[in-house]
Amino acid sequence: MTGTPISVKEKTFETEARFLSPYAKKSCETKGRARAEAPCEFRTDFQRDRDRIIYSNSFKRLKNKTQVFFAPEGDHYITRLTHTLDVAQISRSIARALSLNEDLAEAIALGHDLGHTPFGHVGERVLDKLSPTGFEHNIQSLRVVDVIEKEGRGLNLTEEVRDGILQHKSTGHPATLEGTAVSLADRIAYINHDIEDAIRAGILKDSDLPQSAVATLGHATRERINTAITDIYTQSLGQPFVRMSEKVAAATKELRGFMFEKVYALTNKSMQERAERMLTEMFEYFMKHTERLPAQYVRLSEISSKEQIICDYLSGMTDRYAIDVFEDLFIPETFSLGGVKV
Repeated sequence: MTGTPISVKEKTFETEARFLSPYAKKSCETKGRARAEAPCEFRTDFQRDRDRIIYSNSFKRLKNKTQVFFAPEGDHYITRLTHTLDVAQISRSIARALSLNEDLAEAIALGHDLGHTPFGHVGERVLDKLSPTGFEHNIQSLRVVDVIEKEGRGLNLTEEVRDGILQHKSTGHPATLEGTAVSLADRIAYINHDIEDAIRAGILKDSDLPQSAVATLGHATRERINTAITDIYTQSLGQPFVRMSEKVAAATKELRGFMFEKVYALTNKSMQERAERMLTEMFEYFMKHTERLPAQYVRLSEISSKEQIICDYLSGMTDRYAIDVFEDLFIPETFSLGGVKV
């Protein structure tokens, strides 16, 4: 045998060059990281980003963060972690169908909600009201991977993954088609699996869903997801964009609006008072006693405002941990009745 053996990573580069769409972001074309690092012999930079996110503390905590239903009685309700895995799977399906970079799409999907608060979107609205600079979970997710993880060193992800995380909301404009695939997958996942949870909780019946949207997308979750992915494939194959047809996009928007009116608002109302009270009182407490924050966040005060590091700490909490901290700070043990203090 003559010559230098080709590395595993170089084989990946060759495979991408041969089989990916001309509009895909090839791994060898990455804009790189803010801090230069020695390359990995086996993994591409996007594959390394995926691994870094999966092994991060913020990712592990997603399993105990609310998606829609707070502390549900049942093992099959969606959490922020299972939602994230749903988005990753749908993103990879879209990327595979369109010959985009699956590794990039998956890395973005796995990191897109790392900055989400406890108590779902209720927590996000509370912190947005409390912080003088506002709070958005996509911006916080980027802060998590840039600043908070690894005790302030961050994960040093590639520019393409960082962009996809920041721009994943429906109002965003991702720089890559893989980022757009994740943005669409996020909406497909949360609408359809939140419907399942609402039906499981007895808030909705199948017959309550808007029939015009159901007629377009399908009656069952698997049908609606398959319709959306197939439609994206039909509209976007070989094109410099990733999008739904007007008909499917309109039906998806109608279903989303229905869920906000009939489920999210009602569910959030039942959580709002307790979540707002806990987060508000903890925010005010740590504004007066910043030294009581964990050492990691106290160190961040050298480069960030007091309000920002308090939001960092509160948004990183799981639902259960937020309750525990609140109880430790404000509720004497003698006030506990049957283990229920809030």
